[in-house]
Amino acid sequence: MARIKNIELPKEKAIYIGLTAIYGIGQSSAKKICKACDIDPEIKVKDITVDQENAIRTEIDNYLVEGELRREVQMNIKNKMEIGSYQGSRHKKGLPVHGQRTNRNARTRKGRGKVVANKKKATK
Repeated sequence: MARIKNIELPKEKAIYIGLTAIYGIGQSSAKKICKACDIDPEIKVKDITVDQENAIRTEIDNYLVEGELRREVQMNIKNKMEIGSYQGSRHKKGLPVHGQRTNRNARTRKGRGKVVANKKKATK
């Protein structure tokens, strides 16, 4: 049962895929971690030994992951909002930050559609 940084790794997956369950580790960095620990990336999570698990833990300590990374990202966003940058103002308004269109899409950032009252038709 591999538990790293308070994240339970999926047992049936390869170790390099299982490590991506940790926030801040993607497939490429997971492969680098495996290479640094001399572990085959294709081995299943359930098959790793305690020594290998400890080696992975010590290697992951060199990376910025989970709570520390989340905190840093939030501080960067807060800093942009405080200095009044364009991206900070988009964050404040709850709109897309990276130049996406907003007249048709952007439901993830904008939320559900707001109901607009019907206009009465002008009678002749």
